[in-house]
Amino acid sequence: MSDKNAVSTVEIPNTNLNVADDTFKGKIKGIINEAMSNNPYFAAGGGLMILGTGLAVARSGIVKLSRVLYRQMIVDLEIQSKDKAYSWFLTWMAKHPQRVSRHLSVRTSFIQHDNGSISTRFNLVPGPGNHWIKYKGAYLHIKRERSAKMIDLQNGSPYETVTLTTLYRDRHLFHEMLDEAKELALKTTEGKTVIYTSFGPEWRKFGQPKAKRAYASVILDRGIKENILKDVQQFMQNGKWYSDRGIPYRRGYLLYGPPGSGKTSFIQALAGELDYNICMLNLSEGNLTDDRLNHLMNNMPERSILLLEDIDAAFNQRAQTQDQGYHSSVTFSGLLNALDGITSSEETITFMTTNHPERLDPAIMRPGRIDYKQFVGNASLYQAQQMFLKFYPEKVELAELFVKELADLKLSVSTAQLQGLFVMNKDDAPAALANIGTLKLTNGIDSHI
Repeated sequence: MSDKNAVSTVEIPNTNLNVADDTFKGKIKGIINEAMSNNPYFAAGGGLMILGTGLAVARSGIVKLSRVLYRQMIVDLEIQSKDKAYSWFLTWMAKHPQRVSRHLSVRTSFIQHDNGSISTRFNLVPGPGNHWIKYKGAYLHIKRERSAKMIDLQNGSPYETVTLTTLYRDRHLFHEMLDEAKELALKTTEGKTVIYTSFGPEWRKFGQPKAKRAYASVILDRGIKENILKDVQQFMQNGKWYSDRGIPYRRGYLLYGPPGSGKTSFIQALAGELDYNICMLNLSEGNLTDDRLNHLMNNMPERSILLLEDIDAAFNQRAQTQDQGYHSSVTFSGLLNALDGITSSEETITFMTTNHPERLDPAIMRPGRIDYKQFVGNASLYQAQQMFLKFYPEKVELAELFVKELADLKLSVSTAQLQGLFVMNKDDAPAALANIGTLKLTNGIDSHI
């Protein structure tokens, strides 16, 4: 007899496909548990594996964290050797008192004087490697690196960089250091004229900066230097006028006359008056080519006068000989293109000098190449009187006597000859007057210089 309250149980087959998988995983899990419990070596290896994985993850996290902190807390400044600030900063750093350097480099500069003596100066600057400085309470790491594979195409020297590293909060110190480096560099040339000469494809300083020659110290005939100065100043103030009319913004000057008349001295004094430097270029220089000439004339330092002395040398025959070696291969057309060709530079003041204007080709005399021509001859009586008073101030009566005797001699003497006479009789005006006859002895010699 059946019980009405009985509950019948019916088994339904499990059709879930994961049962087999669970059973398989369970078996594998059981095997691993049994192996780890029964095999201590296996258990130790598993622990080491887990520990190693944890350390690797931790190391990766530390590296990533350090990179984040570096980006957030550290700042770098790179200065490349081709940048003007590069040499400024090295010079400033060499003079910084709170510096730790174990690697130094030497910069040697020397000047050969007219009497043959040589003045040498050695400057020690931070060399390639790591350096530390303390600047306004902050510590900076400085690394100077020199590339063994890259070179500066301008001068053939190895490519270099200086990298400054400090805390991000002190990044404003970079500007202050660079400003100080610039001021230090400008002080070395303040009140002086820097002379540049060509060295390969670049301009380099020739010796140490020279004291500016006083404009009043050069005495030319009446109105010459005043008119040239006025013309140059007008040119410098009218850049927009040239631009508005599509005229190339450059101006060329030719000073011609006998040797020793003061042409180069005047250009040096003019550069000092304008606070300009001078780039001297010798057209007879060995290995000078049209391309190099064009490159040099288009890459002059800022605020510089280009000086081409003895421009007539550009018209001499130049050839390669076994006795004299390789001479300048600048062509006349190359010179003309450099002066006013399509690739010629803008905002350029060029001065040319010659003792033989008759040798100049008419093509170079046209405006755009030479815009202002001025004869600078031997000393006039006016110049002789002014030079006498410059060496012997307040000796007005003796100056008049000197001029009268010079006129009686009927000599054409250069300002260089007069200066030589006055230098030989320093602070002795009567002796200079008494020895005026010696100008006859030097006149023939000077005319062949």
